[in-house]
Amino acid sequence: MTLSTDRIEELLQRGLQDNVYPGAVWAVGDALGTQARGTLGVLDPAEPDLPMRPDTLFDVASLTKVIAVWASIGVLWEDRALPLDDDLDAFWPEVEGHPLGGVTARHLLTHTAGVPLRANLKNLYGTHPAAIRQGVLHEALHRPPGEAVEYTDRAALILGYLAEYLSGMPLDQLARTRVWQPLGMTNTRFGPLPADTAARCAPTELDDKTGIHLKGTAHDFSARLLGGVCGIAGAFSDLDDLAAFLQYMLDPATSGHCPGFGPAWIAESLAVHTGDLEPVRGLFWLPAPGTDPADDTYVHYGFTGTGMWINRKQDRWAALLTNKLYYSRDRQPLTDIRNAFRELVFG
Repeated sequence: MTLSTDRIEELLQRGLQDNVYPGAVWAVGDALGTQARGTLGVLDPAEPDLPMRPDTLFDVASLTKVIAVWASIGVLWEDRALPLDDDLDAFWPEVEGHPLGGVTARHLLTHTAGVPLRANLKNLYGTHPAAIRQGVLHEALHRPPGEAVEYTDRAALILGYLAEYLSGMPLDQLARTRVWQPLGMTNTRFGPLPADTAARCAPTELDDKTGIHLKGTAHDFSARLLGGVCGIAGAFSDLDDLAAFLQYMLDPATSGHCPGFGPAWIAESLAVHTGDLEPVRGLFWLPAPGTDPADDTYVHYGFTGTGMWINRKQDRWAALLTNKLYYSRDRQPLTDIRNAFRELVFG
């Protein structure tokens, strides 16, 4: 399939004109590296002389679930420290005797665990991290495990806690030492960012308390409540780092990098694990909306306006990073652009 970069630029330019986002960066590549990329728009409409750049940092929001949690769980699985299909209470004392003890890691990775859908941690458990952890791990289930596919941020939060328990390291340290550093993802880190680094970060939503758009501080309230580091969100990254991550996923054997997860975890994850349940899901990755799962195009999105796709059959990956939350929480305009972008890249 021939890639039409002109049509990609035209599509993303229309998003600029329609105020879907202030700016965007994008890239498409294969197992050998980035084949095409572009930048358009500005970092911040309040500073029109500062353009989007390839090294612009983005609050990647729920992409944290993939580049930190999914990857770290893969490390532990390949280390044989985490059985996906054993009840959690078989090896995690914190959940023994509690409803979550009868859930498996695979349930959490496929959003079939039946954990509560509510995510307002402060209202439920207060502001102390230990109280939040205890509340999340000990609360009753919303429904029996395996009964339905229901997306909830709690799945990633719980898996982040599990990764910390099994590794003996905080999630940010585990992700940094076992995933990001080995892949050369030198610009990826959890926030809040230091002032000099935050200067090249794309701002997101207006903060009601300060009257200033968040910049270098996670938009996600749970991440801010927990000091910037949690399984739900909180990571910041740039185009080249995410490209390195996706490139490795296409062909770990030839990348020259050795993070703790490898081809076995990637193959396990980029496959349907939800049987007859809808919507179908892999392990945190999901078949791209509007595609047949057999087409093998998998995606993960971030609420702030980020997204990345991978298709091993086509030997192609793509990333589209925007700060659409600067303007609006309305999802549909960016959804339309994402779907059109995916069609241009993968057909």
